[in-house]
This record gives sequence, C-alpha cells and structure tokens, in this order.
Amino acid sequence: MPKLPVSSHDDDADDYIEDSQIQALADLALSLATLSETAPAYQERRKDIRKIIRKSLHQQKDELLYEALERVRETNLDAYALLKEAIEEDAESVSFQRGEKQFEVNAFVIPMFVRTLGGLHEAQNFQNDEAFSALTQSLKTAQLESPDATVVLVSHAYHLDEIDAITYSHLDAMVRDAFAAMTDKKVQATLAIDRSMSGWPENRFAADDVAVELRFLLGFALKKADDPFYAIPSEEAAMDAYFAQRAQRFQQWSEQVVPVLHACLAAPEREFDVHFLYQDMFHGGKERGIAEYFMLQMMSDLDHGLQQAGVAASQTQAVIGAADNGGDAVLRVQVLGSDGRVLATAEKPLDLGRDMESEVDDASDALLTMGVKSVALAAGFDADGKALDVQPYAS
Repeated sequence: MPKLPVSSHDDDADDYIEDSQIQALADLALSLATLSETAPAYQERRKDIRKIIRKSLHQQKDELLYEALERVRETNLDAYALLKEAIEEDAESVSFQRGEKQFEVNAFVIPMFVRTLGGLHEAQNFQNDEAFSALTQSLKTAQLESPDATVVLVSHAYHLDEIDAITYSHLDAMVRDAFAAMTDKKVQATLAIDRSMSGWPENRFAADDVAVELRFLLGFALKKADDPFYAIPSEEAAMDAYFAQRAQRFQQWSEQVVPVLHACLAAPEREFDVHFLYQDMFHGGKERGIAEYFMLQMMSDLDHGLQQAGVAASQTQAVIGAADNGGDAVLRVQVLGSDGRVLATAEKPLDLGRDMESEVDDASDALLTMGVKSVALAAGFDADGKALDVQPYAS
C-alpha cells in the first residue's frame, strides 16, 4: 500500500479524523431514524450517538456537532430532529454522581417581552440585590421548581444576541460551572457563565419611544435524579393534568412577580410591563422566544405596510407559504387587497426542525387576531413572488 503524505503538523490527518467523526455521527443519526424505538438496535445506536456527543462537548468540538447536524438536515429531517434533540439534551442537562446519589443540573430559560418607554438600559440591569434574591426565591415559592432543588438565576437579563451566541459546548461548561458553585463550599469561579454575559447592543430608543424588547432569564436547577416533583405521569389524563397544573402555577407566578422584575430591570418611576413566555429547558425556551420575536416582527412589518397602503386589515386576505430567500428557508406572508394586489409582504426564518403545520397555524392565528379577513396556503412562490397553487386554509 502506498504511503499517504502527511503535513508537517499533521493538519491533514486531524482534518480527516474529525471529518470521519462527523460522518460517523451523521450516519448513526440517519440509521436511528430508520428504526422503531422497540427495535433491539435502537437503544444501542442511541448510546453510541450520546457517547460521541458527550465527548465532543467535553472537548469543546462544536464544529463537529454543528457540521453533523447540517449534513443530516440536508438528507433526512427526521434524523435531523433526533440528532438535534440528543445534542440539546446533553448540552443543557448534566448528570453527576455523588456517593450513591445521582444528581442532575438543568439549564432553563424564561423568555419575556419587556415593554417600557425609552427601552431597557444595561446600567440598570439587576442592580437591586434584594429584588434579585426575591426573584430567585419566587421560582420555588411558586412551585415552578421542587422544594428540594437548589435553584440559582444569573443576575443578568440576556439579550437575544447573547443567548444565541451560547454554543453547545459553552452551555455544557456553564452547567458544570453552576454545579460546582452549588455544591462546593469554596467559592468557585464561574468562567463560562461570566463569558456568556457579553453585553447588550446600544440602546437606540428615544426617551418617549414605546419599546418592546426580548430578554431571557437564565437559571440552573440542581435536583436529585429521582425527585418525585419532576416525575411526569405515564397515563395520558394524568400527564395532561400535570402540565395543566404547572401551566397554572406559572401563570400565577407571572402575574405576581412583575413588581419584583421591575425593580430588577428598570427604575421605579419608569413605565414597565412584561409578557412572559413559558419556562422551558434552555433550547426549547430559546426557540420559543426567537419564534415569538420573529412573529411579532413580521406582524409589525405587515401592519406598517397596510398603514402605508391606507387599507384596514379587515379589508384584506392573507397568503402563507414556504419560500427561499437567498438559500434560507423562510415563511412568507403576503397580505392582499380586495383586488388581489399585494399590499404588504413579510418573512420569518423557518425552523426546519418544526412541522410546517404548526408554523402556519401560529402565523394564521396572528393574522386573524390582527383583523385579516381570511387566510390561504400557498404551495410556494415563483421567482416574481407570485403565490402558487393557493388553497383555503383551515387551522
């Protein structure tokens, strides 16, 4: 066999090894997607996938994980969803053994839209220690977390840019930071958590501008792996009741905590209101916040377009469909007048890991709330932006 040339620094060999690891992870995900969960090989392949993921997180090889996801996404969306879920779970939740006891540390977020006059100012961000302590304690008082769990919040309201910049391995390091800080009697440096607070963009709102801004509360919960508080019933009716009760507790918390959050984020004399999205694990909450942000932005663009055209929403109909924008998949919405003329167009990024029906349902609900008379679904759009194969849509 001929001897293969290797560069002096083994760069080519390293690239080959990493590429083979990327392909191995992609192939395992593609294989897993073809198997039933009851198949003998299913759990074995799932273990192999998690082993590669955990090693990549530990070695901070984000490129390997993101590239494997990209390769799978281009081949099979079911495999993409499986791999994405596995990577996210391992990055946002870490298990630890202490003696005979098994613990978990989970990273969670609470997305929120904060309405103020003049916008939020980073200099006022979590300067009130007493209010911050009350905010942290409220999560257990409201029974959003177990009474036996240790819960900490980061004293920072994360901007979308900051949350979006946290990679898989960075989040894994943050979870490990949090575990060390919550379990070690000595003061622990939390370098990964500190690095995540990179700062907000410059506030460009005038003092009398009504500003609605997306921010995230980020926290960590340390719990016993067998804590019954988090046990989800297997029977369907009991499961529904479990989540309904939790949603009710969250709703009560969101109403009671507004004055405390106001003290954490803005001066007392400033107008302040907040709309919370549901507390979720890091990636689920992040995606929900981003989806809501782009939906609000899209509706704002459409409303602005109708105002420019001088036409009320009640005199229009809308067409929704998937489109391509420079290689990126987007959900496109066109609002048409009674004569069929396009009065306004807006787009939002399309999450390929989410089913199209849910994306269209959300957009349709927002459009009907805005006052649009009816909604139709397009199979796509041609090069000139004309909707193709338009059919009435019933959500």
